[in-house]
Amino acid sequence: MKHLNWMLATTVTALLAWSGSTPAKSYPSHEISVSTYAEGIEKPWGMTFLPDGRLLVTEKAGNLRVVNTDGSVSAPLAGLMAVNDTGQGGLLDVVLDPDFANNQMIYFSYAKAEGSDQSRTAVGKAKLTDEGLEGTTEIWHQAQACRAGYHYGSRLVFDRTGHLFVTLGDRNCGKGDVQDMGTHYGKVVRIDTNGQPAADNPFIGQDGVLPDIWSSGHRNIQGAFLHPETGALWGNEHGPKGGDEINHIEAGKNYGWPVITYGINYNGTPITDKTKMPGMEQPIHYWDPSIATSGMLIYSGDAFPNWRGDIFTGALKLMHLNRIKLKDGSHVVSEERLLKDQKSRIRAIEQGPDGLIYVATDHPDGRILKISPAAQ
Repeated sequence: MKHLNWMLATTVTALLAWSGSTPAKSYPSHEISVSTYAEGIEKPWGMTFLPDGRLLVTEKAGNLRVVNTDGSVSAPLAGLMAVNDTGQGGLLDVVLDPDFANNQMIYFSYAKAEGSDQSRTAVGKAKLTDEGLEGTTEIWHQAQACRAGYHYGSRLVFDRTGHLFVTLGDRNCGKGDVQDMGTHYGKVVRIDTNGQPAADNPFIGQDGVLPDIWSSGHRNIQGAFLHPETGALWGNEHGPKGGDEINHIEAGKNYGWPVITYGINYNGTPITDKTKMPGMEQPIHYWDPSIATSGMLIYSGDAFPNWRGDIFTGALKLMHLNRIKLKDGSHVVSEERLLKDQKSRIRAIEQGPDGLIYVATDHPDGRILKISPAAQ
């Protein structure tokens, strides 16, 4: 594999913390080595490591592949259902069952076609075998269908109780529906492995509220991660023109879209004149202009000890790997932009069993890049 070694000479001064106070201090950058771990993967979207060190990777067009530990890529696994590969839709995230070692079950999210021009975000599960997938079945889908193509959200994260978080976008089908608790637009849901609402969800038994809803007021969460120390759910989401966010996503809370936002419409007109409202949460951090967030990792490995607890976010539009350092768990003290030389849209991020960082590039000839400490 060809390694690119260099000292990152400068850091990017952090954008303002959510409080709008003074710019954060810079944080020393690191000497890193970047190599191509695997290549020839068509628009990879989600990935997760298997216990034996192999990597499961989704392709947006509807294929699930295995990347072996030598970097070779398998043929598409048999047994997956059809997906709606339209616009931003397709086969999206993939995650292992918490008891995968015993049951070999995996879960995946995808755009499900409804009629000629509509679709829903859906979740399926299957047993992973040496021959492919067995018993593939849909376990959950959005209550409402909408025109195909936009804002599926779709990151999957298991919590410490074995329940599955599914992040959902607003589907670009009418901003007003996001604040309607009888819809799945702009929500995070929390379900069991059969697709049923978790019994301790915050809105169980409330009239007019879907029982699987965990949080609301989101635009399009494409990165989510369970904090390795606290077990809390974190996510990043796309703003419109400006206003990409990082949020600590808590039970029952409303994150404001589209009533409050730090962004504007793509044509430059305002969405709202409000950035804060009582009862609506402020982001931990926001970007203006947008970086187009996707994928998320809170680092906990040994390979980069100074990065433990740092938040990594993929940037699609600005084509880099974004690293944010926090103080006291919520105050941004620095931002750094890595992999700019790769000139690649970063779609997904995983920490490997070796403590190294692996990222997937969103391209028809996509790659998995491996980030290691540079040889001394």
